[in-house]
Amino acid sequence: MNSGFYTERLRELEATGNLRSLPGDTPAGVYDLSSNDYLGIADDASFADDFLAGTEITAAEFTSSASRLLGPRQHAYEALECTLQEFYGRPALLFNSGYHANVGIVQALADKHTLVLADKLIHASVIDGVRMSGAAFERFRHNDVRHLERLIERRQSDFDRLLVIVESVYSMDGDQAPLQELAALKKRWPKIMLYVDEAHAVGVCGPSGLGLALALPRECGADIVVGTLGKALASAGAFAICDGAVRSYLINKARSLIFSTALPPLQALWSKYVMARMVLMDDRREHLRSLGAELSSFTGCRHHGHIQPLVTGSAESALAMSAALLDAGYKVLPIRTPTVPPGTERLRFSLSAALPLMAIKNLKK
Repeated sequence: MNSGFYTERLRELEATGNLRSLPGDTPAGVYDLSSNDYLGIADDASFADDFLAGTEITAAEFTSSASRLLGPRQHAYEALECTLQEFYGRPALLFNSGYHANVGIVQALADKHTLVLADKLIHASVIDGVRMSGAAFERFRHNDVRHLERLIERRQSDFDRLLVIVESVYSMDGDQAPLQELAALKKRWPKIMLYVDEAHAVGVCGPSGLGLALALPRECGADIVVGTLGKALASAGAFAICDGAVRSYLINKARSLIFSTALPPLQALWSKYVMARMVLMDDRREHLRSLGAELSSFTGCRHHGHIQPLVTGSAESALAMSAALLDAGYKVLPIRTPTVPPGTERLRFSLSAALPLMAIKNLKK
């Protein structure tokens, strides 16, 4: 194989400060402000100890050996989905990751008769799902409901369905979608299906940490809610909350579900264990809010959330500031294009309830 083409592309990435490599372990004694362990569960060995002591584990729990549609053992997945249904009041469907969920759901629900309207800052997994679906696609300015409404007014007559997709908490900026305004918009336009990705909200925001979409009125709330298990819940996988008909449709049409080997049953058992305890962690959520308020005086963010950016404006400055912070005992990784648009390169501060408040106070020194 002639790899010269790829070598040259790598040189170009390096010249612009955008060459990536896999990071090593966080050094001992360094505060990690780049993980998504928002509740500090991954850092708390007592959870794993308690789970392992109370769970009878056999060799069969370590692999599914097949896709969900062919798997011989379904109990662990069904138990987790039942727990999720109890909390959310609607059926749940498990996916292997947040990426698998967004790609598979959008690909399944959207077609040539669907117009997908997504926030400008929506996750790349949604865009990949739209491309697979072949649906028409428009992006509205970030959190700009008026712009979204103008797109609806101009194009809605050409389509049977309008799939409006937002993140409740945005992964790079940490700000929140105007969900109440979107619900009001949905009430006026019955063609709208509202899809809310709560990847960075589950565990942290909303009643019992179940996300922000639960606060919406049922009659005009989110049709699809996606949550991840690999961030605040310290596990792996993702889930969709939807009505029974949509769940059945996804089982039949979501390619990422149909053609992927399922998660190990043990992973689902652990997720169920953590989920049941997460809803009781209001003290950790309150501590996280205190950390966010303290951090905002360093980043200058108007919101006090658990994700806050410090925009540097170039890849070089983001790399330099990240290196300086690591020398000071803080791991804050740089975020560069194409993850964010050119000129908005940044440090992304991601807080964990495992952090002491003094760690953030000292950051400002």
